[in-house]
Amino acid sequence: MTSEDLSATQVPASTSLANRYGGQKRAMTRKTKRNIVMAALVVGIAFAAWVATSSAQAPVTFKDIGYSTVDGTQAEVDYQVTKYPGATAKCAIKAMDSKFAVVGWKVVEIGPNQPEESADGGSTTAQRTVLRTESPAVSGVVDSCWIVDSGK
Repeated sequence: MTSEDLSATQVPASTSLANRYGGQKRAMTRKTKRNIVMAALVVGIAFAAWVATSSAQAPVTFKDIGYSTVDGTQAEVDYQVTKYPGATAKCAIKAMDSKFAVVGWKVVEIGPNQPEESADGGSTTAQRTVLRTESPAVSGVVDSCWIVDSGK
């Protein structure tokens, strides 16, 4: 007597694939699509607002021009600062020795400029800062500059 082999029975392909990989995915509803579009729109508007407000705060840039050592306890640093003429900036100036160790440090405030003070409408000003040093300096540079919050 032979028995019929049940493993050889054919199962429809769609049923066997569904058993193996899971059922068919449902399509997105109209409400889900609308919510995704609205969320993307909100994110886009928020990004545009962030870009608009972040560019409203005027940046400040600086350029080192040179330095000189007056004696073993003083150094002079010459630099240019470019900013919005009505803004106030602060710059950190440092003097360094031959091993790049900081031997002098000073934070200076650069106030608003008049438009007639420079060729570019008062944006760029030349500055000279005298630093006291604890040992002879071999270089002097601007470390960083930033705009001072006007709401002091």
